[in-house]
Amino acid sequence: MDSAFQNYDAISRETWQNLYKSSLAPLTQEELDAIRSLNDEISVQDVADVYLPLIHLVRLYKKNLEDMSFTKGLFQQKIVKTPPLIIGISGSVAVGKSTTARLMQLLLSRAFKNETVELVTTDGFLFSNAELEKRGLTERKGFPESYDAEKLLDFLYQMKSGNDVKIPVYSHATYDIVSGENQSIASPDILIVEGINVLQSPENDQIYINDFYDFTIYVDAEEKLIESWFLERFNSLLTLAKNDPNNFYYSFTKLPFAEATQIAHDTWEGINLVNLHDYILPSRNRAEVILHKTQNHAIDTIYLKKF
Repeated sequence: MDSAFQNYDAISRETWQNLYKSSLAPLTQEELDAIRSLNDEISVQDVADVYLPLIHLVRLYKKNLEDMSFTKGLFQQKIVKTPPLIIGISGSVAVGKSTTARLMQLLLSRAFKNETVELVTTDGFLFSNAELEKRGLTERKGFPESYDAEKLLDFLYQMKSGNDVKIPVYSHATYDIVSGENQSIASPDILIVEGINVLQSPENDQIYINDFYDFTIYVDAEEKLIESWFLERFNSLLTLAKNDPNNFYYSFTKLPFAEATQIAHDTWEGINLVNLHDYILPSRNRAEVILHKTQNHAIDTIYLKKF
């Protein structure tokens, strides 16, 4: 086994799908198409083979969290409310983690019918474009220093404390924080946090971001595949933006196709690949589960952390 995965059990898709047979009603392809990201691929078979056993594993982690809260209550001789189960989902740009996050939310909502499942992305914790320009970080957007790490840590703390929180909203169409708009999160039972920086460590003197997560997933694939998915997504975004002058990608639609494609390639090489090597990939081994993808976003291997 690759030394990078030495602390993991590598489980083939064929073995994984037989670890647990779920009684959850399968999703339809129409439901999957409604939640998948641009150029991502996911099928009903993927749900049955990979995600339903994964949901059962999350169920076990949730039961463990509830048992620990009950035990702490016995020790302190008082009622201790179980904090929300927080699931972190990370991976490279364009690897399909947003689809994974939305699918997990949908499946968990069905598995826990009487509980609330919320999803947030760390994009909302990016500094606004104006603030990035002020700080000289425009070309570093997506890198750790472009996020308001203290605000993200405080959000996670408030969630674990059972408080209601409002967080900023990010628009991929305008490529910026939406001024005056917020997402309200009302103390959920399960919270999914998705983003490239989810497993990174914007530590202060007392708190590490991993302290807040109860279960973590890293979506993985070979670099050349991710690059191809990034370029495919870029082309799809151009198609969507061609009649919308307010869209961030509209200006690229006015360029010759070869020139726009070269800009996308340069962005991958100079920004996203650097970010992947320096910050995202080094956080992979903090995940409890690594979902490894191959062609067409098919998951072929699941890595489960040993300890």
